[in-house]
Amino acid sequence: MALMDFFRRRKAGATPDLDAAALRSDRFRLERQGDWQRLEAIVARLEAGRLRRISDDDLLALPALYRMAASSLAIARETTLDAATLNYLETLVQRAWFQLYGTRSSLGSWLRRFFGGGWSEAVRAITPDVLIALAAMVAGTLVGWLLVSGDPHWFHALVPGEFGGQRAPGASADTLRSTIFGEQQGTTGLSAFAAYLFGNNTKVAILAFALGFAFGVPSILLLIHNMALLGAMLWLFDGAGLGTDFVAWLSVHGTTELFAILLAGGAGIHVGRNMAFPGNRSILAAAAQSGQRAAIVMTGVVVMLMVAAFLEGFVRQLVNVTPARFAIGGAMLAFWVAYFYVLRRRPAMGAD
Repeated sequence: MALMDFFRRRKAGATPDLDAAALRSDRFRLERQGDWQRLEAIVARLEAGRLRRISDDDLLALPALYRMAASSLAIARETTLDAATLNYLETLVQRAWFQLYGTRSSLGSWLRRFFGGGWSEAVRAITPDVLIALAAMVAGTLVGWLLVSGDPHWFHALVPGEFGGQRAPGASADTLRSTIFGEQQGTTGLSAFAAYLFGNNTKVAILAFALGFAFGVPSILLLIHNMALLGAMLWLFDGAGLGTDFVAWLSVHGTTELFAILLAGGAGIHVGRNMAFPGNRSILAAAAQSGQRAAIVMTGVVVMLMVAAFLEGFVRQLVNVTPARFAIGGAMLAFWVAYFYVLRRRPAMGAD
């Protein structure tokens, strides 16, 4: 606005006032630019990690120089006609603020805080929402089983054709058995399969989380729909006398994958529930605060999905014995439960 006024007044011929304003602006800059340049030099050394090249006097002067620059910025916003000076000060004050007050940590220290307590604490904090998601997943499995057992035509409505393949009503027990104990693919094929599974499972988890903004209802419905597929598959294999073998085949990766989807759904429901019942906060504040905690959970969900993709694409295909599959799946489930709910750690990351 100051620049626009400048040009309007200059066009109108008000040059004496403009010359005076320009003079004041130049004087303002010249009187203070020495301190600004000193602050900029100190900040540049801090940003480059050259602490040894900063004198004690400069370190002691840093807070005062920052306050002077911030004060100059406030004055410049009201009086100066020099847009370049204003932009320079805004950038300088932001850089200096970060060096003085910003939280800085290395990737290694962040990972230690995350895996050493931040992630598990965030998961425990949304336990009520995880229980809601668990109820939805169990209900979805039962719905899928009951629908298909009442009318097998529901199977094709619940299970995509490319997912089911030979696994369909009417298939013989030998055919179904071959799909969980068949010839193994080469390592290249397994790598591609693992990448496909990781992408698919990630989409489900992200959707379950992202849909939580609508007060959590779409997240619950998605979990029910997704688990109805599992219920239909359980009904199919159980009818062929292969229920135990199918559960073992699924457990290798499923205890990790379904746990990840469970946490993603719980994170989405957590955000939605806080938006629906914000208490004394505004809806936006409730969404922001719960979203911070949910974001920590979702970061860990991505890690779990990567582990699940490896187990599903490699380990499950290479282990062909039902007891061994149960052992792997059970060990993974025990690990996640112990990590989240048994091995209590000191909170290390933000919460609302």
